[in-house]
This record gives sequence, structure tokens and C-alpha cells, in this order.
Amino acid sequence: MSDKFFFKGRRTPKPAYGESGYNTKRAAKLGTAASPLQLTVQDEARKAEVQAMVDEQQLVATITVDSQLEENIKALTGLLNKPKTTTFEAKPNRNDPCPCGSGAKYKKCCGA
Repeated sequence: MSDKFFFKGRRTPKPAYGESGYNTKRAAKLGTAASPLQLTVQDEARKAEVQAMVDEQQLVATITVDSQLEENIKALTGLLNKPKTTTFEAKPNRNDPCPCGSGAKYKKCCGA
């Protein structure tokens, strides 16, 4: 409905395109070419292991070898151990056959 029916005076301006709709300022996903993972390891052997994990997951990472610093691969382990969404099996409807195998309707057998 238009504002002109409710009061006389200035009309409410419509919002600009940039203020609504698409999010144009979203952060780049970690582990891509735009935002590579920054990992630190202590020796070359460990670098090869971490590089194998990165390649297996098809991620992009910058791995630095420095024996003076402690190992920092928290960003990689966070991406690898992402929690899974829990899903539940759908409860049968009242008139469906009972899943226990009795052959009766669910409402007469286990749904009561």
C-alpha cells in the first residue's frame, strides 16, 4: 500500500539495491585461493604430511617451516573436523504399517 493514503506529506523512499538483497561484502571461504590457510610446522617431514592432508581435501595452504615456532595447524584441523548435522529418521504416520513388523497400523501397535 502506498503512503499517500495514510498521510499527506513526504513519501517513504524505497531502499537502494545495495542495502538489501545480495551480500556483497561476505568473507572469502578459508582454504581457497582467495584466502589460503596459514600453517606453521617445525620440520620438512611434517610439512610433507600436512601438505598431503591439504591436497587430499583439495584446499589451498601456505605452509612455513620454522623450528623456532611451535606447530600451528588449528585452521586445518578445524576444517577437517567440522561437526556433522544430526538427522533423525521420520516418525511414521498413524495409518502407516508399524516398523516393528507386526503388520498392524502404527496407531494400533506402537503409536498408542
